[in-house]
Amino acid sequence: MTVGIAFTPFEDRLEVIERAAVQAEELGFDSIGIAEAMTLDASIVIARLAGLTSRIGLVSGVLSVWGRTPATLALTASELQRASGGRFVLGLGAGTPQLAEGFHGQRWHAPVRKLRETVVAVRALLNGERLPDGPEGARPLRLGCPPSNPVPIALAALTPPSIRLAGMLADQWVPFLLPPKALDDGRDLMAAAAAAVDRRDGARVVASVPLALAPTRDEAGRIAARWLVTYATRMGPVYPRVLREHGYGRELDALLDAERDSLRAGLPAAAERLASDVLLYGTYDEAPALCKEWLEHADALSAVAPFGMPAEYVTESLEAIGAGWHSRVSDAHP
Repeated sequence: MTVGIAFTPFEDRLEVIERAAVQAEELGFDSIGIAEAMTLDASIVIARLAGLTSRIGLVSGVLSVWGRTPATLALTASELQRASGGRFVLGLGAGTPQLAEGFHGQRWHAPVRKLRETVVAVRALLNGERLPDGPEGARPLRLGCPPSNPVPIALAALTPPSIRLAGMLADQWVPFLLPPKALDDGRDLMAAAAAAVDRRDGARVVASVPLALAPTRDEAGRIAARWLVTYATRMGPVYPRVLREHGYGRELDALLDAERDSLRAGLPAAAERLASDVLLYGTYDEAPALCKEWLEHADALSAVAPFGMPAEYVTESLEAIGAGWHSRVSDAHP
């Protein structure tokens, strides 16, 4: 199964995450991703999940490169790889200016360069090499206990420069809130970047797609509106700018015009195209077909649970996706 479940940094109910991890593994899901911002420490949550599960992949989705040094990231990744028996993927991203500056106290400057330097240094340390490009006069050190199983590195990237970086350096590219056409274009960008550095094994595309599933289309629309309004108004300028660049200016304007009402009344009709293009948006019965459509453009899919929903919502969404998967397996192997 090439579908996983993931949680936003807004989800702070550890019991919901742990229950979802066990359920997802039972249903055959591929991975569970834990994001990090100002609530839970993703690395500690993942360590707990490693003890509760035995097969499912565990992903930091994602850790900010402003919040930990490369050495700390390497230490964390190495230990999580050991604790999970080789199931960990280190997801990294440049985050947002608000998080870097307002929480970590780091100036958000030249984010792609910061991302590149961090990936190069972390990769070197995990490979048992000395820290590259240390301060002048310092003696570079190695990681004392590098992992016996290689740690794949995934990059969250939205803009062409960071997508190209994923093609050059990462094992996985994790696009979030991008339409399928952008995934296809991003794959081309990564291929060109990989060829430029003579890299033969390209990065896998793991689409990170917000869940807006419900028993009815109207209920799904209210969840979709909440997702889109949040990322258009409360997550900094990057997401709305990128979506406008991809041709969704009219839809974003409709959401902003109806911001307060859209959260109560549902998705504005003028924003329907945006929701259909960037979310897993539909009824529970439609979930398997929606996943299949995304997997025509990505190598794997990570369905991101909406924040603030009842715990039963996560359970029902996993069952809706998993039921479709198991029915296809049964059909193929009667």
